[in-house]
Amino acid sequence: MNARQLWKRITAGIVRRGVGATTAALALIATFVLGGTVSGMSAAEAKPAWGWGGGGKWACSGAPVQAGYVITGYDRSGCNGAGSWYQQPAKDGMWTCSGSPVVAGYVITSYDRNGCSGIGGWRHSLARDGIMTCSGSPVAPGYVITDHLQSGCNGIGSWRHNVARDGIWTCSGSPVVPGYVITDYLQSGCGGIGAWRHNTARAGLWTCPGSPVPRGFRSTSYQVGGCHGLGAWVLARA
Repeated sequence: MNARQLWKRITAGIVRRGVGATTAALALIATFVLGGTVSGMSAAEAKPAWGWGGGGKWACSGAPVQAGYVITGYDRSGCNGAGSWYQQPAKDGMWTCSGSPVVAGYVITSYDRNGCSGIGGWRHSLARDGIMTCSGSPVAPGYVITDHLQSGCNGIGSWRHNVARDGIWTCSGSPVVPGYVITDYLQSGCGGIGAWRHNTARAGLWTCPGSPVPRGFRSTSYQVGGCHGLGAWVLARA
């Protein structure tokens, strides 16, 4: 009996016997899918994703990833040997495969080089104040980078993310949240890579080279020794 014939028999039984037959029918469908093929999908492609249960879908290598989804499983033998990837809706703490997109609002918090069938796995977590993230993780809007741990994230390095606030010290390379300016520099800060003080923009602040000038403000007087010798410009209302 092929898949189409089995499906017709199951659905006919549901119609004859009512909704009460649905549970048994679905169990029979699952047994058939996992034990054979349906619409060209192999049994390997129908299995649960690495580290997580169902709720997603398998797609061939190169297929686009649906918005809000991440890649959580890899099957080298899928799609007639081309390889297939399991896509699931993003969840807090979910492990994903190397190359998976990072959904907006999420950061990467851990790395397992043996994960996802040996190609490497990355843990995705919702951004929150004080969270440590792996090198290469995106920075969620409204957050800055405030600390660095060279040995973190299984040796690839990790960075602390905090919600921006007035007077916070950030690491070199941190984004500057809209409405903030850079007002001071400490060469030894952030584990030796350098740190920059962020303040909410207001008239009279001295700002460092490279600081943004928010809308409604302008840079005026220059001080050679400002910003610990880098030079500084005073912020004034436009």
